[in-house]
Amino acid sequence: MSHNVKKIMIAVDFSDYTEPSVHYGIGLAKDLKASLLLVNIINSRDLMAVEKYLSMAEPVLYQKFIDDTHAARHSNLQNLLEKAAEQGVAGQKKIKTGVPYAELLAVIESDKPDLLIMGTKGRSNLADTIIGSCAHKMYRRCPIPLLSIRPQRKSAFPAS
Repeated sequence: MSHNVKKIMIAVDFSDYTEPSVHYGIGLAKDLKASLLLVNIINSRDLMAVEKYLSMAEPVLYQKFIDDTHAARHSNLQNLLEKAAEQGVAGQKKIKTGVPYAELLAVIESDKPDLLIMGTKGRSNLADTIIGSCAHKMYRRCPIPLLSIRPQRKSAFPAS
């Protein structure tokens, strides 16, 4: 098995954990002379909830919500790719809709990245224990190396 990393996929959810993951991924891609693939998944469960709500109030707003969501995510991913380009790192973006872990696995299958980087929220609530978070499912199923970026802990001690 070759350890040459030529394409790094980063799962981008636009949470507080996105910036450290993308920042690390850009640096790693630069060092390895690799390209980036930024992937965002629009959770179909969230869309169903919005559709249910809007279908009772204003059905026409549902399509506007979808269009606005796609436009905002394309724009935000493009901004991240521009930051990568400033560092000399090329990349592309993908937005998919569905169950996040399943869509990430599908992108891995179709685009053949060599490494996946994703942030971890570090949550451990009852729902995650029973259902499992996207990150936990990816840890169990990911067919390529997965690099988990944990959030920075704030030090309990003041800087000297």
